[in-house]
Amino acid sequence: MRVEQLETDILVIGGGTAGCYAALTAAEASLEARVLVAEKANIRRSGCLAAGVNAINAYITKGETPESYTEFVRWDAAGIIRDDLVLSMARRFNEAARRLEALGLVILKDENGEYAARGRQNIKINGENIKVILADAVQAQKNVTVLNHINITDYLLSEDGRVVGAAGFDVNEPTAYFIRSRAVICAAGGVAGLYRPNNPGFSRHKMWYPPFNTGAGYALGIRAGAEMTSFEMRFVAQRCRDTIAPTGTIALGVGAREINALEEVIDGKYGLTTSGRAFAVASETHEGRGPCYLRTEGITPQQDQELLRAYLNMAPSQTLKWLESGKMPSEQNVEIEGTEPYVVGGHTGSGYWVDTARRTTLPGLYAAGDVAGGAPKKFVTGALAEGEIAAETALADLAQLPLTPAKAGQEGAILAAYETALAPDGDRIYDADQLEEAMQKVMDSYAGGIGSNYRYSVGRLRLGQEKLNALENLAAGLTAADTDELMRVYELRDRLMVCRVLIAHMLARQETRWPGFGVNTDFPAPDDDWSDLVVNSVIEDGSLRVFTRKLERGGTAYEHTDPA
Repeated sequence: MRVEQLETDILVIGGGTAGCYAALTAAEASLEARVLVAEKANIRRSGCLAAGVNAINAYITKGETPESYTEFVRWDAAGIIRDDLVLSMARRFNEAARRLEALGLVILKDENGEYAARGRQNIKINGENIKVILADAVQAQKNVTVLNHINITDYLLSEDGRVVGAAGFDVNEPTAYFIRSRAVICAAGGVAGLYRPNNPGFSRHKMWYPPFNTGAGYALGIRAGAEMTSFEMRFVAQRCRDTIAPTGTIALGVGAREINALEEVIDGKYGLTTSGRAFAVASETHEGRGPCYLRTEGITPQQDQELLRAYLNMAPSQTLKWLESGKMPSEQNVEIEGTEPYVVGGHTGSGYWVDTARRTTLPGLYAAGDVAGGAPKKFVTGALAEGEIAAETALADLAQLPLTPAKAGQEGAILAAYETALAPDGDRIYDADQLEEAMQKVMDSYAGGIGSNYRYSVGRLRLGQEKLNALENLAAGLTAADTDELMRVYELRDRLMVCRVLIAHMLARQETRWPGFGVNTDFPAPDDDWSDLVVNSVIEDGSLRVFTRKLERGGTAYEHTDPA
């Protein structure tokens, strides 16, 4: 492979929502700082906003405060949040929304000229082009360089354990990149594709979370020895059947209630939290009262048109489904279902264990967005806020972060791994797609996927661990015909790494705290002893160590002064 050596002051891994805003913040705050964004796809259409969005779901509306938002998130997450993280991002929500509007985002207004609210924490937008707006703002900065189509695989570490850059390869050309950086911000997002999805085969990409988010950000930190948190706090989204389009647009937009096949109202029956709503559909279906629906029959023609337009901003397949069927939502209730589980720090608490300023436990490394743990319900503005905080912290730390070479032999070992796997003429008994399907089957059957109705037990988890270990051994021997296939090999390895940590965390939490996201049949109820504990883990000497930390309440700033 051809080798490119690059240097920068701040390296941003992942050009999604948080990554773009981190780069924009750093570039505008310091014209002298060189910022480099490394993105696996293209920043104009990558990450969770790639297809657009029709609402800002984290906004401090009239009558609300950052403190009330924090209380809401704590209630919805059954207590398992970092108050300091949620509060610090909530204080920046509204300014982030105003900044997006100044960049060109259309935020809808009411008759008084105020932002049009949709519920307590939401405002309506026309957001089909929201990611393009962010990307254009980043690329307009003279001190920002964007490397599209670069798959980052490893952090570069100094002899004393500081993160001093990252390594990756071009997904289209046989070129390896070694990027030395004074500070690294990871904003690579969460992970989809661990479990067998709702739609198989050709339509497997029709899922709630972006299918190209493969857990690289998590796996980078896990392998390097970063402390991670709350992977067992999985997320199961409530979605329209087949299209996997959001249901909140209907529930909040026209006030549609959740009902079962007997037309009994079930929202609230199992609680009003996000987990409770997901548990309602799973339980009613499991007990034979499914399928479940959002009751839209009888809404007005005007509301029909509003729903058609709203879905064009983020899930046009739902609009097309209504048009192709010849039945508007007012004529037919919308069938809903739960998705496969995801590990994502933007909706739940999974990710890096960070301090209030978004420093990870590895010096020189910062985390923002879906990859940062402890702060559920970030949504768009939370990801922007965390990108901003991480960038501000990295800039403040730069004076103590000189450009430093990686420890001896690391770059050579990474390059050798690429070239060993890149074997165009290699004999392949199986490929990455086949092993990925096997992994999804294991996770679905043994780790609480759709097929097991989100239920799991200690025995099944341990059996799943054995089967995943075998798949990891097979994945280690995969070869690729070109760098596109090489990317898929590394994506599989990243997903398998996240699966390993996920199951270890699920085994550690001996209770069921979020039943809609998963029920531990050996411990089927919440336990007060776990009400203020997070499950964390770190790899030490090649072995994964899992432990708990006690949460602090009240928003007190946290620093990494207590060793794990």
